[in-house]
Amino acid sequence: MLTVKRNVLCVALASAIAAYAGHAGAQETRVLTPQEQAEADAKAAEEARARNAAQVAENEARTLDAVEVTGIRAAIEASIDTKRDNTSIVEAISAEDIGKLPDTSIADALARLPGLTAQRFGNRPQEINIRGFAGDFSTALLNGREQVSPGNNRGVEFDQFPSELINQVVVYKTPDASLVGQGLSGTVDLRTVSPLDYGEKVFAASIRADQNELSGQKADGKRFSFSYIDQFNDDTVGLALGYARLESPTQANQFGSWGYDGGVIQGADIWDIEGELERTGIMGVFEYRPNEDFHTRVDFFHSEFDREENKSGFQFSLQSWTGAALNGRTDDSEGTAIGATVDDVSFAVTRGDFNAAYDDMVSVGWNTEWRFADQWTATLDLSHSNIHRAERILETYARLAPGTVMDGVTATYNGDGYYEFDFPINLTDPNNFRMMDPGGWGGAVPQAGYLKDFIVEDQLNALRLDLERSFDDSAFSSLEFGMNLADREKSRSSNEFTLCTTPTCTGNPEVAVPTEFVTGSYSFAGIEFMGLDALGLLNNFYYLQGKQHPDIYNKNWEINETVSTLFAQLNIDTDWGSVPVRGNVGLQVVRAEQDSTGVALYNGTPLTEPETRGITTTDVLPSLNLSFQFPHDQFLRVGAARQMARPRMDDLRSNTNFGYDNTTQRFSGGGGNPELEPWIADALDVAYEKYFGGNRGYVSLAYFYKDLRTYIYNDVNTAFDFSDIGIPAELLPVPAPPTYIGTFTQPLNGEGGTIYGWEFALSLPLDVLWEPLEGFGIQANYSDTSSDVEADGPGSSTPLPGLSEEVWNVTAYYERYGFSARVSQRHRSEFLGEIQGFGGDRVRQNFGGETVTDVQLGYQFQSGPLEDLSLFFQINNLENEPFISRQAGFAARPSSFQEFGRTTLFGISYKW
Repeated sequence: MLTVKRNVLCVALASAIAAYAGHAGAQETRVLTPQEQAEADAKAAEEARARNAAQVAENEARTLDAVEVTGIRAAIEASIDTKRDNTSIVEAISAEDIGKLPDTSIADALARLPGLTAQRFGNRPQEINIRGFAGDFSTALLNGREQVSPGNNRGVEFDQFPSELINQVVVYKTPDASLVGQGLSGTVDLRTVSPLDYGEKVFAASIRADQNELSGQKADGKRFSFSYIDQFNDDTVGLALGYARLESPTQANQFGSWGYDGGVIQGADIWDIEGELERTGIMGVFEYRPNEDFHTRVDFFHSEFDREENKSGFQFSLQSWTGAALNGRTDDSEGTAIGATVDDVSFAVTRGDFNAAYDDMVSVGWNTEWRFADQWTATLDLSHSNIHRAERILETYARLAPGTVMDGVTATYNGDGYYEFDFPINLTDPNNFRMMDPGGWGGAVPQAGYLKDFIVEDQLNALRLDLERSFDDSAFSSLEFGMNLADREKSRSSNEFTLCTTPTCTGNPEVAVPTEFVTGSYSFAGIEFMGLDALGLLNNFYYLQGKQHPDIYNKNWEINETVSTLFAQLNIDTDWGSVPVRGNVGLQVVRAEQDSTGVALYNGTPLTEPETRGITTTDVLPSLNLSFQFPHDQFLRVGAARQMARPRMDDLRSNTNFGYDNTTQRFSGGGGNPELEPWIADALDVAYEKYFGGNRGYVSLAYFYKDLRTYIYNDVNTAFDFSDIGIPAELLPVPAPPTYIGTFTQPLNGEGGTIYGWEFALSLPLDVLWEPLEGFGIQANYSDTSSDVEADGPGSSTPLPGLSEEVWNVTAYYERYGFSARVSQRHRSEFLGEIQGFGGDRVRQNFGGETVTDVQLGYQFQSGPLEDLSLFFQINNLENEPFISRQAGFAARPSSFQEFGRTTLFGISYKW
């Protein structure tokens, strides 16, 4: 075994050193006789041989150790080291080797950690949910610094970060006072490599091909990366560079229902989606450490992430108001028509859509640490992070030719999670459709298509200053204190256009479908339909008219924040009797100045020039972490803290809309709220951990409890006096309204609630149980979480967004003699998630549980000319697990169904 071989080398190394030491003696300074000179030369030669033997043995031992610290086991042991040595309750991921964290993005790896799960967007894990909370409640750091996000809110999209450029991730489930930018549910710290700590020069490169297969359709992509690490000037200067490129295809089939009336489906959207992801990541680290008293480091991270997808769709109505008439049904035991025949169907639309997002992110940080006295250390950290997102949502329509009526349309539930349909006419024939407004979608202006262009800008500048005073012979090892100043500005703008078939955008003529923009036929859910080239139509067919609407004004906002954090923390390192105790006790004081600039509208007319509103809040966040070490590598950890999450960005917008309904004779309005205070929770965590062989394996059991002192409710209706908003006299309703008291809807701070649960985790190399199982191992975790938070206000039954009551992950692996294999399966129960809805804003949607399986195989050559060359094979989403949501309580009433296919990857990597 490798461990035995290492012992032999250690003995050889010790023997060689002893031989060298035994022959080394003091020499007198005098002229030697020829015989004495010959003896001295022989002795010197023997000493040189001993030194060489010692060096060879040492180098061989180091080489052997280097083999042992690569691969699956090394990554597991490095992660266990981090978890074991931390004073907080944390989870960790470490790369198997430089540039070798075998996932498409860091989100894939995070989704396998205890208490964590991910929401998929287009088969890509993107948003991480920690302990039942949506991504808005957590914070992402890069090398300890808070990062910006390209979405509408604060939640970082983790698929922005190539896994090849991340060396380690630490997830803090309990905070301490020195952790600035912490989240309420947890804090995810992404870390790039430290070249001086890495300790050797290395160059690594990899290339992979991937193929996505869905319903027999295959699409190919590729991925490649390289990393370079080196040390110079007697290991006082370090440099690390990394590059990662991803070109990956995406495919999806998607079904969405139009609801159910009497158990009968009322219509559906059917989509065939084809897309492409292109991501380029660049990482650089420069370090300078001339002595033990001074260390400076500059980090650079850049990611460009472009996503494009073409959606070919067919949508239709089976509703009675469109003239459709039910002609027969077959019901299941729940009263759902799992088979139905409908006549007089006249409303159907072929869609050609194009969705794209182009992200450009830069993060730079400069950290300098200086020990200026025996027990004093100062640290200065400067950082900048910004991101730009350009997003496009383009819709084009061709409706069923007016006057066409279809009889005998059938709908059949297939048991896989969606309905299949049959239509009596050829849906791929352009002659059966017309380019026109499908049914008054544009109101007074006929809408034969629609275009939304969004721009998101997010910029964060921060300065942090720390001082640390260490102590000798004290229960406290050191005192840390300092401040962090962060200035953040985030904005979103929307430009929207109606697409018309006439230059004046008047009338709704029946225009023939231009066949040069028909892309072919697509099939899903039992039907075959034609596709449209959305970009071709936009650039060569449509006329554009700018759209103005109160909802569009709401999508244009700017938020400014200045957050000042003062902190102090005593670090504990002592013994309570015979029990070693480590930990910390500390306090953060967080002062936030927030404001937003927006416009107030009345029936679409601006009442004033843009105005700025906001507040200043101050929150005090105490924290305590204690780690008790008992015999046989057992630890008991306790964490208690007040935790905070800042309000969502889109909730802080100051835009407001006011209006008057002549029918009901009532005023109403709605908007954002720049005066929101943050989410605050008091948290208690307890964890028991037992480690095997130091860092070889562990088992843990943890309990957590969070009492939300306040919660932010959306769409809260309150009484409002509309006589004070300054409505011009010419816009006042006639006749005069009976009252100026109406309702105003906005997000508000309200009552909180509790969320609590327990987590079990196991990481075990099986040779601990039985030596012949050397190389085999298992990792498993299970989380059970409950909440009584009423997410839509007191009395509501809406679950907490992001909460799956049950989450589990299982990984079985084998690694020996260069061979490696790993099978991972992750599961989450049903949950309330967020997707991009109509208009480009985020909307909530219930999703069913899912179980996703990944498989990985590899081989690394151990010797010969191909030594250190690795072969890699992986299958993601092995079983093509769909993403399904259903009407509550009915198995055969799906609201949505999405399947993405399985992705196969094959790659080669080499390190020297």
